[in-house]
Amino acid sequence: MRSEEIYGNTFYNGDCISGAGAHIPNDSIDLIITDPPYGINGDRLHRHYNRDESFVIDGYVEVAAADYGEFSRRWIREAERILRPGGSIYIVSGYTNLYHILHALRETRLREVNHIIWRYNFGIYTTRKYISSHYHILFYEKPGGKRTFNLESRYGALERGPDNRSPNYSDREDVWCINRDYKPGQVKNKNELPTELLAKMIQYSSNEGDLVCDMFLGGFSTAKVAVGLNRRVTGFEISEEIFERKIEEMREIQPGYLLPTLRRPETGAPKNRGRPWTDTERETLISRFNQIIESGETKKRAVETLGEELGRGRWAIEKMLKKEGIAGNRRVYSRR
Repeated sequence: MRSEEIYGNTFYNGDCISGAGAHIPNDSIDLIITDPPYGINGDRLHRHYNRDESFVIDGYVEVAAADYGEFSRRWIREAERILRPGGSIYIVSGYTNLYHILHALRETRLREVNHIIWRYNFGIYTTRKYISSHYHILFYEKPGGKRTFNLESRYGALERGPDNRSPNYSDREDVWCINRDYKPGQVKNKNELPTELLAKMIQYSSNEGDLVCDMFLGGFSTAKVAVGLNRRVTGFEISEEIFERKIEEMREIQPGYLLPTLRRPETGAPKNRGRPWTDTERETLISRFNQIIESGETKKRAVETLGEELGRGRWAIEKMLKKEGIAGNRRVYSRR
């Protein structure tokens, strides 16, 4: 099996099942992100997407539908083996062979974290049924270790948008609306994942220096984004034609090139987060709440003010107010 090393990252031109068995040690990968073959005549995708494939690299290797179940079991067993305890795996899949992938996952010790829906533009054009414009992203973990999940990697937990909603909460909902990358006139692989999608998974589920693996490199999109975010990366591509073209592109990728483009989250946990409430704090909470409401402010504004004054998060303030019998914009009296 041919391999190429670039900036200390090793890429293999060959089958991921036998290749991982020969070259990737047990429990050595921090994060796997992969988009396996479709098993639906993926070499004729242009008929479904109504697109010009003149810039798409030839050499895409499909898996026969009849073989897809066993194929899924074999590569997912390898993924389980190489993933470290506490490591994460994201598998991108259409619905046609989703049941094969889910069945294969259930035969392992891997444990579901989320079943994410990725909604995108450029859905499959149809005239006699609804248009399919989503993929499934299966987010699983390997038990036995601490799973990386960087809660504030993209938005601070206390940040508020112009509508006063939490962008952190919205970003972590399990339906992601992310458009495909549109690359007119550019040489590309059959179906490359967008940078925004990959960066989101890598930011939440790994740290700089972690080792990311893609079992099916394809257009090397995962590898490019991982290197761009200062992660180490390895992976496999069975097509010699695609590997030859894309490995040259990888030589032009500079480690960390995406870091300056990332949004800087506004972080900083309340100083008293997680600390038990004292009797004095509860009395102060009731007294100050009464004062703020009497001044004409809404409960929402009172909660924000109390959070700043008491060093508590919004949920902690609201939970304690409820416990003390305070609801709506009404005044209450201390029980002293």
